[in-house]
Amino acid sequence: MSRQLVLASQNPKKSKELDALLRPLGWQVRPLSDFTGESPVEDASTFVENALIKARHAARLSGLPAIADDSGLEVDALGGAPGVYSARYAGEPSDDAANNRKLLDALAGLPPERRGARFVCALALLRHADDPVPVIAIGTWSGQILAAPRGQGGFGYDPLFLVPELEGRSAAELSADEKAQHSHRGGALRNLANQLGNDSFLSK
Repeated sequence: MSRQLVLASQNPKKSKELDALLRPLGWQVRPLSDFTGESPVEDASTFVENALIKARHAARLSGLPAIADDSGLEVDALGGAPGVYSARYAGEPSDDAANNRKLLDALAGLPPERRGARFVCALALLRHADDPVPVIAIGTWSGQILAAPRGQGGFGYDPLFLVPELEGRSAAELSADEKAQHSHRGGALRNLANQLGNDSFLSK
């Protein structure tokens, strides 16, 4: 039997990706836009805290269990930046192209061996808005930052993220299935599913 969850995201591309990952696990996903157009202020300093802010907001407004992710790119040469500020790296409103340009400028002239980076995803799953024991899952995806964008798929920094073990393709050159198998978000969701184990979480 499917279980209803509200997905705490106003990003349609991220929502589509998470929905595709969640439905095979038996969850009927409701978008946050079914309940509100408002997004909470994500003012925490960690991915986990921001994911919890979003999940509690969605659960409170929907009355359903909620899942939220907060994810971003950490670049070694930039001391882990843009990190939790990845979506608004180039300022507000969020703009993928502007963020990518700023990242390329920041790394201009650096050789490939100094362009290491990783995507990080923190998932938070709550039974209700005041759930004192949320389930948290983390996924990471290591790669390098390219000197120029490649590929038409994905979103965010995907065109700049080189995946060496996948024939040197960028994340934007992967199929949806390949990305789900290897990405930080797919990894976090598999970790979450393993934690849920016997599926008792949502029946408590």
